[in-house]
Amino acid sequence: MARRERPLTVHHLNQLLLVCSLVLLIAVAAVRLSSRSGLPSLLVYLGIGIAMGQDGVGGIHFNNAELTQVIGYAALVVILAEGGLGTKWKEIRPALPAASSMALLGVAVSVGVTATGAHYVSGLEWRQSLIIGAVVSSTDAAAVFSVLRKIPLPARVTGVLEAESGFNDAPVVILVVAFSSAGPVEHWYRLLLEICAELAVGAAIGLAVGWLGSWGLRHVALPASGLYPIAVMAIAVMAYAGGALAHGSGFLAVYLASMMLGNAKLPHWPATRGFAEGLGWIAQIGMFVLLGLLVTPHELGDDVLPALVIGLVLTMVARPLSVMLSLLPFRVPWQEQTLMSWAGLRGAVPIILATIPMVNGVAGSRRIFNIVFVLVVVYTLVQGPTLPWLARILRLGMGPEAADLGIESAPLERLRGHLLSVAIPEGSRMHGVEVSELRLPPGAAVTLVVRDGTSFVPLPTTVLRRGDELLVVATDQVRDAAERRLRAVGQGGKLAGWLGLGNGAAGS
Repeated sequence: MARRERPLTVHHLNQLLLVCSLVLLIAVAAVRLSSRSGLPSLLVYLGIGIAMGQDGVGGIHFNNAELTQVIGYAALVVILAEGGLGTKWKEIRPALPAASSMALLGVAVSVGVTATGAHYVSGLEWRQSLIIGAVVSSTDAAAVFSVLRKIPLPARVTGVLEAESGFNDAPVVILVVAFSSAGPVEHWYRLLLEICAELAVGAAIGLAVGWLGSWGLRHVALPASGLYPIAVMAIAVMAYAGGALAHGSGFLAVYLASMMLGNAKLPHWPATRGFAEGLGWIAQIGMFVLLGLLVTPHELGDDVLPALVIGLVLTMVARPLSVMLSLLPFRVPWQEQTLMSWAGLRGAVPIILATIPMVNGVAGSRRIFNIVFVLVVVYTLVQGPTLPWLARILRLGMGPEAADLGIESAPLERLRGHLLSVAIPEGSRMHGVEVSELRLPPGAAVTLVVRDGTSFVPLPTTVLRRGDELLVVATDQVRDAAERRLRAVGQGGKLAGWLGLGNGAAGS
């Protein structure tokens, strides 16, 4: 007798919501644990998924690789959007040529060396070796963004690594799909042309959507501040969808569009940034927990040694060689090359890409997934916590910098102006500066200061303090100049102009 499917009821929905909320609470607590212990948070999330799986206390049997791939792609779009919104254009612009070289030439070198090692050292077939080489050659945006922004590294190093992690997903996805397709891969020059074409289309769509979106959000006042974060994320997702539908790189499109939005000085920016970070955390947690559910721990035993060997080839040979050859025209110091070689962090992206051969039914695809899973877990555990130590050894760590100001803008559409809310954090060099010494451009003025819960109208001789919140009114014409001047004073204090940090005063 056929088994009747039980309809989904409100009771089932309540149970699902309870389980999801408990998982999120446990994951949030795990963030605190990982930050104190130095353990990468992705390993904690993977552990939660494994504990909920068929070999853990949860006993959940989950083996849907196709669903994992779809959800993983969606989570990666959100993570790339959050990373792009937090990327500073002034830091990444000088690094674009080097990052592009690492995302193209570096990936090719890494795939070739890793695949050769996997074939001759671990005895895998060439098809399996090429798939593994392509899968693990992509650095993970979530891992790179979360680790690098906690380490005060030189701007060039951070810019190259962040841009590389945003760019190299596209060529790697194309290679993995090509290697996982039926039949041999022919006409390598066509594959190379396809990669270049998809990158070009994705970049064009991402830049176009980002520019149009930022222009629209700056010139159209939405009725509620809470709509700005939603609009920004919707524009970023639109860039991905447009790039993918046009047979371009959707991942590159969403990263570039988000980067343009993040550097456009949009209204209510702190709220938008916080909203994006929250979505990014949810995406990471959901993605890693799902990947933990998909793995079957008791099947990993035979794949541990091959994973360690392939990971050693990748970490000690393929990655350093790819970095050295990619950066050869740019004369990057050996210390920075060494750090970039060690900072090729892997995370959820390689594990998600390892589901592509499983969905396509490639022979030995389950073993490929297990090898990639073990490799990512082991070498993330090794590389992530040791990266700050290596930066100190190489003397690449920078001293504490002046904290950047938190500036939120609200458009005053009818008055043709903007209201800037400026928070002076600990470490800002605006502490001790008089209002008159801000030297704001004509058309901008500090109208209110909030200190210790008390608000007052400042005098030109009022001395600003840490923890103050300022209300600055600026006309449309000088809004950008006023913000540049405020940030310059926050970085350089009274001598911002002398230090070459910028001066927003018109005519001065």
